[in-house]
Amino acid sequence: MDRSGRLHVLGKITYYLGWISLLCGGLLHLGIGKALFTALSVNKRNLFELAVVCFLICMASEIRALAATEKEIPVIVKRPAAA
Repeated sequence: MDRSGRLHVLGKITYYLGWISLLCGGLLHLGIGKALFTALSVNKRNLFELAVVCFLICMASEIRALAATEKEIPVIVKRPAAA
């Protein structure tokens, strides 16, 4: 797996972790599973901050992967004219 492939995998993982943390924050806001999050001493703000950080990492890794693949695009080679 090359560098851009690893960046895409990292982007996907952090993207889904961001959505999971947002969903957990929504559940906590609605009072569903409040005992679980209280036992873990996690509040809504921490879940929101985790979601934001995950989405930022996701965007950064996708942008870096895009930049890496653009650099790897081969330039058209000019062939010498036949004499």
